[in-house]
Amino acid sequence: MTTNPEEAGFRYDASLAEKIEESWQQRWEEAGTYHTPNPTGDLSPSGDLGRLDTASPYGPPEDLSERDSLYIMDMFPYPSGAGLHVGHPLGYLATDVYGRYQRMRGRNVMHALSYDAFGLPADLYAVQTGQHPRITTNANIANMKKQLRRLGLAHDARRSFATTDDEYVKWTQWVFLQIFNSWYDPEATADGESATGAARPISTLIEQFASGARPTPDGRDWSQLSRAEQERILQDYRLAYVSESPVNWCPGLGTVLANEEVTAEGLSERGNFPVYTRRLRQWNMRITAYADRLIDDLDALDWPSAVRTMQVNWIGRSKGALLRLPVVPAAATAAEADSTADEFIEVYTTRPDTLFGATYLVLSPEHPQVAELTGEHWDDEVPQRWRGGGATPAEAIAAYQREAAAKTDADRQQSREKTGIFTGSYAVNPATGQEIPIFVADYVLMGYGTGAIMAVPAEDARDWEFAKEFGLPYIRTVQPPADHDEDSPYTGIGRMINSANESIDINGLEIDEAKAKITQWLADQGMARESTQYRLRDWLFSRQRYWGEPFPIVYDEAGTPIALPDEMLPVELPEVDDFAPRTFAADDADSQPEPALGRNRDWVEVELDLGDGPKKYHRETNTMPNWAGSSWYQLRYADPHNDALVVDPENEAYWMGPRESKPRGGADLYVGGAEHSVLHLLYARFWHKVLHDLGHVSSSEPFHRLVNQGYIQAYAYTDSRGVYVPAAEVEERTEENGELTFWYQGEQVNREYGKIGKSLKNSVLPDEMYDAYGADTFRVYEMSMGPIEQARPWETRAVVGAHRFLQRVWRLAVDETTGESVIREGSADSVTLKVLNQVIDGVRDDMENLRFNTAISKLIVLTNHATKQGGATRDVLEPLTIMLSPFAPHMAEELWAKLGHDSTVTYAAFPEADPQYLVADQVTCVIQVKGKVRARLEVDPEISEAELERLALESPNAIKALDGAGVRKIIVRAPKLVNIVPDA
Repeated sequence: MTTNPEEAGFRYDASLAEKIEESWQQRWEEAGTYHTPNPTGDLSPSGDLGRLDTASPYGPPEDLSERDSLYIMDMFPYPSGAGLHVGHPLGYLATDVYGRYQRMRGRNVMHALSYDAFGLPADLYAVQTGQHPRITTNANIANMKKQLRRLGLAHDARRSFATTDDEYVKWTQWVFLQIFNSWYDPEATADGESATGAARPISTLIEQFASGARPTPDGRDWSQLSRAEQERILQDYRLAYVSESPVNWCPGLGTVLANEEVTAEGLSERGNFPVYTRRLRQWNMRITAYADRLIDDLDALDWPSAVRTMQVNWIGRSKGALLRLPVVPAAATAAEADSTADEFIEVYTTRPDTLFGATYLVLSPEHPQVAELTGEHWDDEVPQRWRGGGATPAEAIAAYQREAAAKTDADRQQSREKTGIFTGSYAVNPATGQEIPIFVADYVLMGYGTGAIMAVPAEDARDWEFAKEFGLPYIRTVQPPADHDEDSPYTGIGRMINSANESIDINGLEIDEAKAKITQWLADQGMARESTQYRLRDWLFSRQRYWGEPFPIVYDEAGTPIALPDEMLPVELPEVDDFAPRTFAADDADSQPEPALGRNRDWVEVELDLGDGPKKYHRETNTMPNWAGSSWYQLRYADPHNDALVVDPENEAYWMGPRESKPRGGADLYVGGAEHSVLHLLYARFWHKVLHDLGHVSSSEPFHRLVNQGYIQAYAYTDSRGVYVPAAEVEERTEENGELTFWYQGEQVNREYGKIGKSLKNSVLPDEMYDAYGADTFRVYEMSMGPIEQARPWETRAVVGAHRFLQRVWRLAVDETTGESVIREGSADSVTLKVLNQVIDGVRDDMENLRFNTAISKLIVLTNHATKQGGATRDVLEPLTIMLSPFAPHMAEELWAKLGHDSTVTYAAFPEADPQYLVADQVTCVIQVKGKVRARLEVDPEISEAELERLALESPNAIKALDGAGVRKIIVRAPKLVNIVPDA
């Protein structure tokens, strides 16, 4: 059935395109064209939602469930109130095109789109307006669905959900409890391979304590410990645990922020409030336990090398040594010398070979030994610049710690200005026997290593800058090149110098040999051991917001966290009148979080029977971060309505199970922005691995192949203050001298290129493109703009080129005047068949490799050829329609119907090239004489070397170039080159 020409008109314009598109979208939905069957459950062929509508010719084929699976995913969209701009659909269109192509290749393609709907924007909007975040979120989702529907995306709508749906929240909370009720057993075998270390139920650890196989910290029997004492021990092992953690505390917003929510200037991304580093009681995920597997398993994934590198660097695995340096306390410390908690400071270094060059020690301001090493007064010989202006060491260090808390880790790492305070205490360098001063300085972070470093100024740039600032000495331990500037550190490789004492001599050794030798020497004295350290920190998992998943945790009277049983899930958010956490003065760094949920006492204080009779408990008042919902959604797509299991094993294995092509399993293709290359992917991999270790899924990775789509950029304009103005309202003027200028409300503005979006006020709405050209034109234009991985400029005026291409295709089938078919009878001529088959061959290769822009270019070549021929026969137009279908599915369906088919083009077999038409008729052979090109011959590609040599020697231009000289040698590279070397 085709669209009624009398209603639509016959010329392919925006009006006809809209009618065609809306008609086919309705038909697809009614027929369930994109419904993808599961092996089992309600979406299986025998399930309640999986039965095919056999009465419709536009539904999926009956054997779809028997085909090989292909699982395609897009990164979660956040339902913004602003809706979509033309940059958003780029990745969605790419996955849609690829999925449509693979359906035609005979695959059972699962592709759906859902919404990551919790998070700070809706929470802040609720605080500002008083409107419940659910109302705002649902309205935004409805708007995005409307915009996306016009694109004709081939999604299985039955699999769609939002992370805010009660059923989804239930399983997010369930996964959290799986992590909470697990520990990382370093002796367990992961993935059935030789590698060790895997999550195991916490009950297995409790059994070890109860049996005495694992002693308790104080040696008491497990049965002698109270429940609270047992839980305090288990908290040191659980993969989800509560602890005092350094966090980004923003008093102005009243919430803790993740690192990515803090700007490089140490301000909140939203509101520009100061952010402070504080130690607060928070939930954490022990992702560090998986650091090695998160790095090592990258080798099995088909990911961009840049993303793999970013993940490796973020985890920051390094091999080095933990050194224990003896402490010489200040003459009178804040605590008496004999009460010092530890007579050593433990430092981590990747360069123990430079120990002879360590001239001072640095502690992070947050280091737990700072207080005990801080003296009560300054000795007279302590330089003023070491004192930081404080009357006493304690006063100076306390002030310095407050200043450090107001800086982000990035600020502390990147600042060229080195600051610090002398503690009054010294450590002993075990290699030299010298006492070296101990400083507190903010360029050392508590989150890396031990929070203490041995400073080697001659071989480290930051240590050098600090030493220069504080007048500290340097000793070179690595021989620099002869031309090295003496007034600078040398961080390169070389042989060791100045590195010997009565017991050890590593002079002259290369770095690796020197490392091993001095580490062993220190180990023999009980002062060192080899160690692997990581930059990765445990995942801070608490937010002081209303709009997030509640924790399925309650606390008893002793403050012991207790997991709720599965049957009590989901824990739903209470209805509240005030959505805001308590906020404080922006500079009130000592304030404490007070979440909005904490004010709802009827919800917080609850009586439950958790197995030992009704008791009073109080709920966790923090909520989960919005990362939670996006850390497992790959599983929900595979089994979206399962109320008994997070995912049925048969469905998970079918869509995500390991194969030869993806040894760790996971979705076959995952497309999204590079901005999520680290955190989201790490978090999702961590959750997935825990579920794998516990036996819930067969795959140990969530996403096998990853592609990062580029950004769409557009012109943006700033006024004299540097403020962006609406790009759509800017006027262009051509001055008398030919210069192009730009004006906004009578003021000249500056033009620049930038990522399209709300912040630069250069958004272009897809709705505008639908109205002007239709959705298929928009699809074709976005896919033709360039390689999917690269940024590309948006140019509204260029969209007309894609529209004209589709108009030419349309005219090959439809008379624009009468609406009658103009499909030519008979068969195509040999020249057209050659063009057709070469295009088919090229398009197939392009589609396999996501080169959609070049595939479209080839379709244009074929269309232009047919247009010049005066039209197209069925044997050309049918394969052209099929190849066009992934890009312009609505037009393709209409043309397919006009070609006489009464079924959808969606599952038509993608054309294959006939090899006989792929052989070139002739190739150009270059004839060289004395290395210079003298002639070119058009020859058969299968020509023999002997025949090619004969033709070359008979070439008039070659004869002329030889000018009677004899031929010493002929080099023939058939069919493209003959090089004639004449006698000298």
